[in-house]
Amino acid sequence: MKRAFDIALSALALIAIGWLIVLLIVVVRLSSPGPGLFVQERVGRTRKNFVCYKLRTMYVETPSAATHHTSLSAVTGPGRLLRRFKVDELPQLWNVLKGDMSFVGPRPCLPIQRELIDERQKRGVFDLRPGITGLAQVQGIDMSQPERLAEMDATYKREQSFVFDLRLIAQTMMGRGIGDRIRC
Repeated sequence: MKRAFDIALSALALIAIGWLIVLLIVVVRLSSPGPGLFVQERVGRTRKNFVCYKLRTMYVETPSAATHHTSLSAVTGPGRLLRRFKVDELPQLWNVLKGDMSFVGPRPCLPIQRELIDERQKRGVFDLRPGITGLAQVQGIDMSQPERLAEMDATYKREQSFVFDLRLIAQTMMGRGIGDRIRC
């Protein structure tokens, strides 16, 4: 049921707001040099890496690092707004449709985040598809706390249900949680 929900909702959302995503890609592209889309390798289900899509919110020359290790000065003007309202995540609807991600699950990490990968591996978190949002994000836990994050991801794995996912999606849409440590 979860995968059917992901396919149906992501397809409908892409049809309904695909034009907005394209418009935002153009805005990002015109606001600073570089592409409008940010494409980055992330660790997914069964530790298989996949390409994750987001709207680019940082300058092109920003080093690839976990967000909590990135300075606020790396964020572009439009990027601050995109991040504040979590609109930078919209291209991940494509990742959901393809099956790389789900609407709800542990946030996908970078392959260089070894401590988090090890903690998640210990707890069986890689049995899940990563999500656009998740229990840890709603609780305000980000990737700067690998052990705590992995434990919250494991809690989600134990307690997941369709109704729980709907609650987490609603809480995310209402602005609950901090996402990452860059304050915009």
